[in-house]
Amino acid sequence: MERPLRIGEVIQPFELDAYLPASGQIQRLRAADVWKQNQWLVLFFYPADFTFVCPTELADLAEVYPHLQKLGVEVWSVSTDTAYAHLAWQQSEKLLASVRYPMAADPTGSLSRLLGVYDPETGLALRGTFIFNPEGRLLGSEITYYEVGRNAQELLRKLQAYRYVSEHPGEVCPARWTPGHTTLKPSEKLIGHVAEALN
Repeated sequence: MERPLRIGEVIQPFELDAYLPASGQIQRLRAADVWKQNQWLVLFFYPADFTFVCPTELADLAEVYPHLQKLGVEVWSVSTDTAYAHLAWQQSEKLLASVRYPMAADPTGSLSRLLGVYDPETGLALRGTFIFNPEGRLLGSEITYYEVGRNAQELLRKLQAYRYVSEHPGEVCPARWTPGHTTLKPSEKLIGHVAEALN
């Protein structure tokens, strides 16, 4: 079995069928098209349609989606369900009424395996969030088990930080950094004096 993609590696271009709630259509999505527009891509894996924690996560993600778009970030939610199941679920579950990002399908589990979230015992994907820069390089990942949902505000914060450091080489973002707060410039003088630099 091929090993999962690691942080810092570039993923090969891939395609997925998806339901697009904004238009009500099912289309083929190409990651290369996102990167050609110099956009970042977030893949938001979840276990399954018509479940319990999943609609709360997707609704939470829908709240920050406009803010992510302003940062030049595209979001695809992904599960091993089909695009047709996504359509039926989005149209029946009231929590998903505000979802406008593409809902992609990975029914063979090939992308789920590549990113290390495929659960062979269930045929489902674990909760996994993957952040790719416009070159297709994996910069951030988070994988959690089934029972606990994620926080989309933290995803937004991470994207704000990744965007900032990509535009300001030589700077790094400390814990809980948000826009407007102090960053750090690593150097010999900073060693042992981070507290002073943050004040």
